[in-house]
Amino acid sequence: MSTTDEPTTNAESPDGSGQSGGTPRRRRKSKKHLPVWQETILLLGIALVLAILIKALFVQAFYIPSESMEPGLVKNDRILVEKPSYWFDGPERGDVVVFKDPGGWLNGEEAAGPESPVAKVLSKVGLYPTGGHLVKRVIGVAGDTIECCDDQGRLTVNGQPLNEEDYARLGGAECYGPMVNDCSKDWEVGPIPDGRIFVMGDNRSNSADSSFHMCKPDQTDCTKNPYVETDDVVGKVFVLLWPSDRFEVLHRPDTFADVPDAG
Repeated sequence: MSTTDEPTTNAESPDGSGQSGGTPRRRRKSKKHLPVWQETILLLGIALVLAILIKALFVQAFYIPSESMEPGLVKNDRILVEKPSYWFDGPERGDVVVFKDPGGWLNGEEAAGPESPVAKVLSKVGLYPTGGHLVKRVIGVAGDTIECCDDQGRLTVNGQPLNEEDYARLGGAECYGPMVNDCSKDWEVGPIPDGRIFVMGDNRSNSADSSFHMCKPDQTDCTKNPYVETDDVVGKVFVLLWPSDRFEVLHRPDTFADVPDAG
């Protein structure tokens, strides 16, 4: 007598446990979800931490406190400042930078920052544009000598004239020199000390910048400081964010590429 081997199958039990008969497998316990209010708080906390980290390390929003950077940047414009460019090297000539007040540069209105309590809190964590800082253009770095002006009314840096027609405003003046200079007198600053930069507003006739805070030649007991410490620079302005119809990515003007290093 011969026997025929027949395949055996495991029929699923009605409860889907894969066993026929016997004790069914225990169902896996479903993972408990947090209540909606707890999830909301957790997500808000993560967003807050990320906002603080981004503000501290990468990008921060500011607003323009005065008319000193017109025509390109107008009072109350919203701008974005990036910080990684200065992690290893300092600011370069031509950069538009945001920096802390070197001491007495800001007037009361400019130093106030956001006024409402909510805006103040949000600005601290990077969710609202920050005030209480200055925005200027770097004209000279350590070692540079700046003079005003050549026979075409241009500033020179280390002897190289700057063509600033594309971004600077004369405001009725006859040269691109500082507001404290009447273009008929020789004006010079430098060499700029190590760890310092010399900054000017693009609105040359209306900017309380480095040139404004210089000591006059006839002042013997002057203690003014016209320079900005590189450690006080927050970062480089790279985007004009608001108003949206003037959105623009900012670039360093080409004219600064021709400036030689200080000899």
